[in-house]
Amino acid sequence: MKFGLMFVNVGPFGQPENLVHLAQHAEAAGVESLWTVEHVVVPVGYTAEYPYSPSGRMPGPENSPIPDPVLPLCYIAAVTTKIKLATGILILPQRHPAYVAKEFATLDNLSGGRAILGVGIGWLHEEFAAVGIPFDERVGRAEESIRAIRSLWSEKPEAFDGEYYAWPEVESNPKPLQPGGVPIVIGGHVKGAARRAARLGDGFFPARGNPEELIGVLREECDRIGRDPGEIEVSFGAPPNDLDQIKRLQDLGVSRVVLPPPGFTPDSIEQGLEVLSKTIAQLG
Repeated sequence: MKFGLMFVNVGPFGQPENLVHLAQHAEAAGVESLWTVEHVVVPVGYTAEYPYSPSGRMPGPENSPIPDPVLPLCYIAAVTTKIKLATGILILPQRHPAYVAKEFATLDNLSGGRAILGVGIGWLHEEFAAVGIPFDERVGRAEESIRAIRSLWSEKPEAFDGEYYAWPEVESNPKPLQPGGVPIVIGGHVKGAARRAARLGDGFFPARGNPEELIGVLREECDRIGRDPGEIEVSFGAPPNDLDQIKRLQDLGVSRVVLPPPGFTPDSIEQGLEVLSKTIAQLG
């Protein structure tokens, strides 16, 4: 079992000294990966329901800083040597795939092959309106973007002709350092996300939901399309101190548990990571 930490670009971790402290101590504790989150804007008075809280609201006030998800990963790459650098998640339909392909190929090279591209379709419809992307196109745009990104990472120039994006043969360099490109992890806690992961993903990351049901849907879709479900690395969110739940996830075939940071002050981070390192040694 691998362990990751998410939300590593928000709150105090938006400041360089706190981000470096978390990243270096997490790496020393045996944490495998760090995951950033994204909202480019938060519309004031938004009415969309945040799916990860009973209140339907994101944690913190609307003006809470949410730094860009990619730039902190580049910063972490410069002060660490082995911990993997992931978005969890990037709201893919809000971004042009050519820029995403270039950013993550660059990050992969700068980090020595440690990048993970976690993507989702988004939920905040007012945010989509603010950036001029139709909310009801987000599934189609996301799925086409994944295909477009992989095309841009191919060894030879390729033309791309889709419903939303199209270009003639183009060069997009550098290519990712990892063979086959940066792993693309599909985020989402609904059945459609599980099916999308089976068709298009290298991994599947539902931060919440019924793991038995979602993994079952993933495997059913793999059977339908003739894909080996073992090719898809499954990550899942879990309570940080629930060892029994983590073991249950491991028994279901989950490869990575992604937890929130163990604290927000230097002392609480170090103490929490010391406890987590013992769990990692037990289950890793």
